[in-house]
Amino acid sequence: MKFRRSERLIDMTNYLLEHPRQLVSLSYFAEKYSSAKSSISEDLAIIKETFEQRGIGTLHTLPGAAGGVKYQVRVSEEEAKPFVDELCDLIKSPERLLPGGYLYMNDILGNTAIVQKVGRLFASAFSDTDIDVVMTVATKGIPLAYAVGNYLNVPVVMVRRDSKVTEGSTVSINYVSGSTKRIQTMLLSKRSLEDGSKVLIVDDFMKAGGTINGMISLLEEFNASVAGIAVLVEAEEAEERLVDDYLSLVKLSGVDVKEKKISVKNGNYFDKK
Repeated sequence: MKFRRSERLIDMTNYLLEHPRQLVSLSYFAEKYSSAKSSISEDLAIIKETFEQRGIGTLHTLPGAAGGVKYQVRVSEEEAKPFVDELCDLIKSPERLLPGGYLYMNDILGNTAIVQKVGRLFASAFSDTDIDVVMTVATKGIPLAYAVGNYLNVPVVMVRRDSKVTEGSTVSINYVSGSTKRIQTMLLSKRSLEDGSKVLIVDDFMKAGGTINGMISLLEEFNASVAGIAVLVEAEEAEERLVDDYLSLVKLSGVDVKEKKISVKNGNYFDKK
């Protein structure tokens, strides 16, 4: 089937967006559209320019017989800043306060548009990092992890608090919660990670970092390494931070239950980029 150039551009764009960070050879596109490689190269140059102008991402070209083109998501600070500000406004709403000073976050984590934007921001920050898998702890971090995994084109694994028969054999560790100082347990299926995997840890909230520190310890049991850590919200007033190198979008600086006031500000995302 012969494609018109306009059809080819649309179809190529769609394919690249659906396969982020996957190296696609020019031969694949040339055969698919029955076109010369020179024409395909011209098309890719147009797509690259449009992606970069519109803040969609960029295309990396690798020369040589084993080369090709690879799409990577990119989010500019001009695009990210208004979204993070909007996120701060959402989180500081007084109606979000729950008994005990907890915050209701299910509406945000259940909003697919917000979750996808968070996924794009985190994926953009780690787009040049060698990552094999995204890891999170069940349950609230799951939507964020899948959004990030989608844009990085890598699988997601979930750490659990209790054993499930469907997980098969598992590896479990005990860790100390950074906020409550209590000993807790987390486990991961032995089939979840390959030896030597590079892992991006994603979570919805971090106080002292005990849970994330536990996941780091769990990775050691799999001979895996931490490629990065990304959290939606971090608590600023943690007495003893157990994790130092991480990325956050929102910083919770204070909760006044009596006055029904939640104080938030931008996290360290823009400092780290």
